[in-house]
Amino acid sequence: MQAQLLNVKGTEVGKVELPEGVFGRRPIQKFLHEYVTVYLANQRRGTANTKTRAEVSGTGRKPWKQKHTGRARAGSFRSPLWRHGGITFGPRAGHVHLDFPRTKARLALAQALSAKASQGAMVFVESLAVAEPKTKAVVAMLESLKCGDSRGCTLLVLDAPDAVLARASRNIPNVELALAGDINAYGVLRARRLVVTKPALEKLGARCASLGVEAAPAAKAEPAAAKAKPAAKAKPAAKRKVN
Repeated sequence: MQAQLLNVKGTEVGKVELPEGVFGRRPIQKFLHEYVTVYLANQRRGTANTKTRAEVSGTGRKPWKQKHTGRARAGSFRSPLWRHGGITFGPRAGHVHLDFPRTKARLALAQALSAKASQGAMVFVESLAVAEPKTKAVVAMLESLKCGDSRGCTLLVLDAPDAVLARASRNIPNVELALAGDINAYGVLRARRLVVTKPALEKLGARCASLGVEAAPAAKAEPAAAKAKPAAKAKPAAKRKVN
């Protein structure tokens, strides 16, 4: 599997080999949904908190006696039924981390990259280095690569941190930088376009090398022809009795 390799001016300078184990996957929507759900759940800080009837301020005495007042029975001013009372089954502070196996996370990344590649949403370039931290240089480069559309996020995938490029692109809306060693399936799926450098592509291939190549789906066996049933034997005619 090959793709075009461009320079910063958008001119094709050759071909690049795409690892079959990364870009030859069949995306499974249910599996990717599982990963995104776990990832977003783990981003929650878990700081929402409400007070129960044992934590709200207020006296513990009984509002009025139990009987002979004509009013409903009440045992506490801090009852959840009362104004300024406790909250029943409200959110409680505490972060719950959901585990997701690393192998499955790498597989989700490979499937997400395969989906983007099949949609034509990935651009492979030699390098994204800029001479000086100027925003207009990055804007011109993205327009040359046909990735200057501001309707969605454009993700620039590098193999190593680049302080000059980060400073030049930080003021451009919907443009983000990511490292090939840190990128995940959620970041790939939420991006509208991906610009991947050649060294970053090699790192992605090495990162997902343990997954191997996806086996081709087995062909369905054709149903065996139904055996012809033997014709039913004709019953002999019944003999008439002669009086």
